[in-house]
Amino acid sequence: MRLRKSFNAFSLNLALNLNRNLYLITMKIKDITENILGKLNSMSAEDLIKWAFDTFGDRAAIGTSFQLTGTVMVDLASKHVKKFRVFTIDTLRLHPETYDAIKASEKKYGLIIERFTPDDGTLKSMLERFGEYLFFMDKAKQEYCCFVRKVEPNKRALKTMDVWITGLRKDQSDYRKTVPKASLVEEDGRKILKLSPLADWNTEKIWQYIKENNLPYNKLFDKGYDSIGCIICSTPLVKGEPPRSGRWRWFNKEDDNKECGIHK
Repeated sequence: MRLRKSFNAFSLNLALNLNRNLYLITMKIKDITENILGKLNSMSAEDLIKWAFDTFGDRAAIGTSFQLTGTVMVDLASKHVKKFRVFTIDTLRLHPETYDAIKASEKKYGLIIERFTPDDGTLKSMLERFGEYLFFMDKAKQEYCCFVRKVEPNKRALKTMDVWITGLRKDQSDYRKTVPKASLVEEDGRKILKLSPLADWNTEKIWQYIKENNLPYNKLFDKGYDSIGCIICSTPLVKGEPPRSGRWRWFNKEDDNKECGIHK
């Protein structure tokens, strides 16, 4: 037990040495203790992103739908890591502006964004049973549509990694106001490390970074959108509305969480 604790401490100290270009040890998920989680939760966004890729290599990846937080995370990674993975869930119903943002990011950073799409057979079966606009019928069918188009592809993506870097922020909704920067979560019977490096950033700080660094971003944010997903299911906000009110607007009176299921 003493040897195990010594190994954990040595691994973390090595991984936190952010001045080194190459780490000698790759930490495993089983080596992450509550003490390590505490230290990760106290790190800055750029240090946490650098730590993740330096420590886990291609077993870490940024997951983004190319909203503002994802835009910043990709840029931070580009400044602190030579090689890093980025993946997105292509529901096949994204806004044209979102596809434009993906292409702009690939061009700026020389990336090939990994795209995970719905299973062909499952999607076909859903559409044959309920039609293309099932998400209007009731909450259960909206969640089913999200599961087929988003949650299941995301589960496939997570099977390829041990560290999932997300764009969750505390100011996005009441449901997310306690989101930690680092936590261990269960995915399909195994533990993975879920990171939200910008959890403590607010919208003002996000925009400031984007403008100061002249980053490409989803132009829907210039049209009143604050949370962007599929066409129809994400709409512009009315002044004074909470950030995620534009998602599945027809359920605003009965659902305050407004989650597609990926982060539940």
